[in-house]
Amino acid sequence: MIAAERSMLVLLAAGRSTRFGDVDKLEQAFLGRPLAMHVVTALEAVPFMTRVAIVSGTTLDFAGHGYAVIDNRAPESGMSASVKLGIKAARDAGAAAVVIALADMPRVTATHIFRLFDAAEGADAVVASSDGRTPSPPALFGAGRFRALAEAEGDAGGRALIRAGFHVVTSPAELIDIDTPDDLARLRALV
Repeated sequence: MIAAERSMLVLLAAGRSTRFGDVDKLEQAFLGRPLAMHVVTALEAVPFMTRVAIVSGTTLDFAGHGYAVIDNRAPESGMSASVKLGIKAARDAGAAAVVIALADMPRVTATHIFRLFDAAEGADAVVASSDGRTPSPPALFGAGRFRALAEAEGDAGGRALIRAGFHVVTSPAELIDIDTPDDLARLRALV
């Protein structure tokens, strides 16, 4: 098992939200607070060695929640640009692993993240979330996988690694990813 205390949380919050319209989807209200702050709050219970938010043009206060904030100046390069920034930070910090989470997945729980850690064995670990059919973030990557993540291009990020990794199944409701206004409306209807 890889310990959370030796791992970095990399929260990806630099997407361009092109399918959401002219507003920052992460700032949209859900249950009385910005969408992105739900995963931030949910993961406060996980004792990561450090937390990094990769952002682009947001007014959200990740730093006020204990995150080092790294500006992705090229979000049009896809998710891999954000992943590379997070991996560089993890290498600089000497992290044994990273957990990559998405700021537009407001239903992720600390319990699920602990299950990812429980399933992680060694530096080459790749442990992803799954709804029982499709693997997805949040995902844990041991330090032995940092090079492959740093070499990824476009929106692929660690997709190939995630598909080939170990999958921890959780409720599909926990893995809801908000990409469009309709997605947010469906989420609001669930609660």
